[in-house]
Amino acid sequence: MVNKKLFSVDDCEKLANKEIRGLYKKHVNPTVEKLWSSFGIGEVEVDHAEGVWIYTKNNEKILDVTGGIGVLTHGHNHPKILQVRKKFQEKKRMEVHKTIFSPYLAGLSHNLSQLLPGDLDYSFLCNSGAEAVEGSIKLAYKYHNGERKYIIHSDISFHGKLLGSASISASKEVYFKYPQIPNTESFEYNNIESVKEKIKNLRKKSGESDVYALIIETFQVGTFKICTTEFLKELQKVCNENNIILICDEIYTGWYKTGHIFNFMSHGILPDIVTTSKSFGGGKASISAYISRAPILKKAYGTNLRDALLHTSTYNGFGEECATAIEAINITQDENFEEKSFNIEKITKIRCKQLVENFGDQVKECRGSGALHGIFFKTDDLLIGKILKMVPISITKDDKFISKLAASAISDWMYRNYKILVIFTNTDKIALFFKPSLVINEEEINYFFDSLESTLEKGIWKIVLKFITNQIF
Repeated sequence: MVNKKLFSVDDCEKLANKEIRGLYKKHVNPTVEKLWSSFGIGEVEVDHAEGVWIYTKNNEKILDVTGGIGVLTHGHNHPKILQVRKKFQEKKRMEVHKTIFSPYLAGLSHNLSQLLPGDLDYSFLCNSGAEAVEGSIKLAYKYHNGERKYIIHSDISFHGKLLGSASISASKEVYFKYPQIPNTESFEYNNIESVKEKIKNLRKKSGESDVYALIIETFQVGTFKICTTEFLKELQKVCNENNIILICDEIYTGWYKTGHIFNFMSHGILPDIVTTSKSFGGGKASISAYISRAPILKKAYGTNLRDALLHTSTYNGFGEECATAIEAINITQDENFEEKSFNIEKITKIRCKQLVENFGDQVKECRGSGALHGIFFKTDDLLIGKILKMVPISITKDDKFISKLAASAISDWMYRNYKILVIFTNTDKIALFFKPSLVINEEEINYFFDSLESTLEKGIWKIVLKFITNQIF
C-alpha cells in the first residue's frame, strides 16, 4: 500500500482556487497556470453549470458564450443526457468487450448513416477529433493499398495536434515543428485552380495521380472563412476524376453549429469520409467518429479477415459514450437544433451589423454563420500598441501581439464587468469568438451584445491599459 496522501473526489471539490493553482504549478504545467491566472476568470471557483450558465461558489453566475470550444452545443449538463448516463450506470450495463457485439455501437453507427447523405454508411468510433482525422488518413491510404504517396490539405487549416493531424494543419496554433508524416502538400484555400495545379504536379510516371487523399474544412473555424459551393462542387469533381479520397473535417462545425447538421451538406456535395467529434458527445462524453462511404470501407478493411482489425482502439465504441452520443443526436432532432442555429444566426447578424455601424472606428467586421461567429477589431492604430512595440521584449515583436492583447483585454473586461465568459482566436486573424451553445435564448444573446457595446464605449485603448495594469499590479 502506498503511504502517500491521495485526494478523494470530495477532497478535490473542497480545494480553494489558490490550492488548485498551486497543484497546477507543481503537477500540470506552470506556464498554463500563469496563463489562466492572467485573466479574472482564473480566480473563479465553479460550483456547477447548466445550459449557458456557470454558477460559482460565491453565488455568482457567468454567461458562457464559448460553447465549450465546440463541445457544448447542448449546453452544460443537458438533463436528458444526464438521465441516459445515470440509467446506464444504475443498470450496470457493460462498457466494452471487443468480442461481444455492442447494441450501443451498432445503434449509434446506424443513426449516423440515417442522418448523413448518400452511402456514408460505415462508422469507426474513437475518442478525439485528432484520432478521427488520423483514422481517416489511414483509411484513405489503405484504400489505395499504399500505392499512392501524397495527402494534400489547405494552407488555412487545423486538423489536430497529434503528429499525423498536425502534419496536415497549416495553423500558427501548431507553430513548433514536430516530426511529420511524409508527403504532405498544401493548396490555397477555396482556390480550385490551386488544387488542380497541385494534383497535376503530383503524378506517377504512368500519369496516374499520386494523391491518395484531400482533406478540407468547408468552414474554417480559426479564420471564419467558408468555401464557396462552386469551389466544393468542382473539388468533388476533381477528386472523383482522379480517384482521390475527399475527407471533410466537421470536427467543430458538425451538429448544427453552422446551421445545417454538417456544413458540407449546405453545399450539396458528398465526401468520401467525414470526421466528427466535439458536440457529438453532448458535452459529457469523449467520443468522435469518422464515417466513410461504403465502397471505401469495404475495399480497405471489409474484404478479408486479415484487414478487419488493422485500425482499432482500446476505447473504440465504449458503451456509455455511445449511449450518450445516441441521446445527444436525438436531442438535436427532437428540439430542432437546426431552427435554433438559424435563429441564433439571424439575431447575431443583426447585432453584428449594428456593431460595425456604431463602432466602425473599433470593429472591422463580423463573419460566421449559425452559432459560430468572429468579431474582428481594428487595433493597428492603437497608441499603446505602438509604445509597447518599442519595448525590448520578444513577445511584443509578434506581429499579432497587439491584436492578441486587445482581444485578451476585451474578454477579461467582459468577465470582470459583466460576468461573461468569452474567448478569442489565436490564429492568423485575431477575433473575439461568439459561438454559444444552441440552447441560448434571445435575451441572453442580446445581453452579450449589449455588454460588448458598453465595453466598446469605453474605448479599446483604455481597456487594454487597464488590462496591462492588472497584470503588473
